[in-house]
Amino acid sequence: MSNRMWGGRFASGPAEIMEEINASIGFDKRLAPQDIRGSLAHVAMLGAAGILPPEDVAAIQAGLKTVEGEIADGSFVFDRALEDIHMAVESRLTTIVGPTAGRLHTARSRNDQVATDMRLWVRDTLDALDAQAADLQRALAETALKHAGTVMPGFTHLQSAQPVTFGHHCLAYVEMLGRDRGRFRDARVRLNECPLGAAALAGTSFPIDRHATAAALGFDRPTANSLDSVADRDFALEALAAASICAIHLSRFAEELVVWTSAQFNFVRLSDGYTTGSSIMPQKRNPDAAELVRAKSGRIIGALTGLMIVMKGLPLAYSKDMQEDKEGTFDALPALSLCLAAMAGMVRDLEPVAEVMKRAAGSGYATATDLADWLVRELNMPFREAHHVTGRLVGLASAQGIGLEALPLAAMREVEPRLTDAVYAVLGVENSVASRTSYGGTAPANVRAQAERWLAALGPA
Repeated sequence: MSNRMWGGRFASGPAEIMEEINASIGFDKRLAPQDIRGSLAHVAMLGAAGILPPEDVAAIQAGLKTVEGEIADGSFVFDRALEDIHMAVESRLTTIVGPTAGRLHTARSRNDQVATDMRLWVRDTLDALDAQAADLQRALAETALKHAGTVMPGFTHLQSAQPVTFGHHCLAYVEMLGRDRGRFRDARVRLNECPLGAAALAGTSFPIDRHATAAALGFDRPTANSLDSVADRDFALEALAAASICAIHLSRFAEELVVWTSAQFNFVRLSDGYTTGSSIMPQKRNPDAAELVRAKSGRIIGALTGLMIVMKGLPLAYSKDMQEDKEGTFDALPALSLCLAAMAGMVRDLEPVAEVMKRAAGSGYATATDLADWLVRELNMPFREAHHVTGRLVGLASAQGIGLEALPLAAMREVEPRLTDAVYAVLGVENSVASRTSYGGTAPANVRAQAERWLAALGPA
């Protein structure tokens, strides 16, 4: 038997495998709240435009509210034979209000309907992700303020480079998340146009008011081209791109937590709440939450790549290929939400091991650059010459197995006779970080100021 919602042209129903590949109800039922919101706005507009009589509008609105309640309380039955959420809602509406339900689809198509539903869902999700990213920023800024002067090694090439503070390191991720939130907001601005009323691809001959529908659904305006309205999935691509960049940032921090919590580093400790044990090694405390955040970035990036490949060869306007926009998006954005929540929890949970980090910050001749800078400032030495002199001093200390701060002044003067004991003031790690007072530098005073600025901007939780 053909589908009674659209099968007038067909003498028989679809093959079993066709039903299997065609049905999307298993995943697009997630769009039920957005679908009903769109339908309520659409029928209200049809009534206001005089296209439907008031009694039909009232009946459809009451029926949609009933369906909404059934979906919310879990009593709604999703039937695979009805293919998608749009048909499922309309079928149940027909059972409730009778043939009048068929008037709801006047002046629209499933093409503009699903495009509207997806924009609403992505918009709602971007708002939620923005709030979660702000919460993670808040957690990081609070930690930065607490540890503005906690010294740790800064790395390049994963080799000790120069001392920084743990607070400064946390604020680096606050900045990244600030850009991520900017991308979420930018994506939201561009998606906030309403496709409803574009119909299948060419618009409609009914005297609809698309501006009214757009306003009712919180969109800034209706989309301006009916072909683009139903063929576009830029909004999903852009949301996934923003999510992918954010996931990369979270993955980098997760990787650092994995390294830092290892016995070899021991920079940071996580509680039982964010670690797991081993089934065979009783001593283990594994940073599984961080590892899963690191791994989920692959799923999120994969969803972006998958949808880009789906869209790259499609002619205008709608093709069934575009049904594949949903599963990846529905998986990726909630995955990012979970990662943001887990990372915020870990940041609030972790405890830096200050004495270990400080000791590591002083290893590897991390204050060599401070020494070179001192030579430039105090002896008016060209930086390249200062770099060479410092390199010789590092070599001398390394040969003796001691730090730069342990080199006797007499030994230093054999390399550069003009050196004085004032040089020792820049060789300690606290002195090093305190001297980095340039805007954006790691000096504890800078870190406190930046953390306070961010906390003021973010406001209370």
